[in-house]
Amino acid sequence: MIYTVTFNPSLDYIVSVEDFKLGLTNRTSSELMLPGGKGLNVSMVLGNLGITNTALGFVAGFTGEEIVRRIEEMGVKSDLISIQEGISRINLKLKSIDGTEINGCGPQISEENVQKLMDKLDVLEKGDVLILAGSIPGSMPDDIYRKIMEKLDGRNVMIAVDATKDLLVNVLEYHPFLVKPNNHELGEIFGVELKTREEVVPYAKKMQEMGAVNVLVSMAGEGAVLAAADGSIHAAPAPKGKLVNGVGAGDSMVAGFIAGWMEKKDYAHAFAMGVAAGSASAFSELLATKEEIETVYKQVVGE
Repeated sequence: MIYTVTFNPSLDYIVSVEDFKLGLTNRTSSELMLPGGKGLNVSMVLGNLGITNTALGFVAGFTGEEIVRRIEEMGVKSDLISIQEGISRINLKLKSIDGTEINGCGPQISEENVQKLMDKLDVLEKGDVLILAGSIPGSMPDDIYRKIMEKLDGRNVMIAVDATKDLLVNVLEYHPFLVKPNNHELGEIFGVELKTREEVVPYAKKMQEMGAVNVLVSMAGEGAVLAAADGSIHAAPAPKGKLVNGVGAGDSMVAGFIAGWMEKKDYAHAFAMGVAAGSASAFSELLATKEEIETVYKQVVGE
């Protein structure tokens, strides 16, 4: 079974406003509401690919109920823990002003609820996959990813981590199967600026030396790089297409890579699936469908 963890899921309220003006009443020209959070995005793309998976994490209040309802409609199994106080966050994303967002803070997560999540991880065993994705709420211990990997160490669970800075660096000693920084995050860890695929390669290898098994680096319009466990390096330019919605593209890349690896246990195929899924989501209003991913995959592999 594949499990994803999202500590702070959201309802993403995505709106367009023509000619937005500060200090005045603005009206939307389009609206969309979707469940959000990096782990949930991974779950939803895996579901679109027909891969059964379970979403773990925390929800609260009426927004939490709506998150659960929506992901289950999309075929994702929910095992999200319901917190009695507070509400799951609503994130406002203003499409017409690129990159403008107002993100909620979400509910307070107690030690008791953290322990409930840790207890749920007891069922994981050899052959299972766990995907840890996204930031950690301020109410939670900042070493929670490390504690999860420590708990599962030696169980032969395949773990993927999509996080930034210390959250990522602190888990490398437990040899995650996959880490997926973008080029800016990778550069920040090593104190350098990385703009090209060629510049990324040596630093992806350094992250392997620090403990990561596979390092997949997303680079938006520059494409992606994979430093694979077998020593091979895979690089690809970004597929051609119109950017419609960049939200969830990196999460889709993680889902595509894991799906590709589970299918063939081949790094070239997994990398191509990751690039295809990430780009297909970027080219779509919603997270990519199986058909959209298959179409972009053909472009990536040159069919």
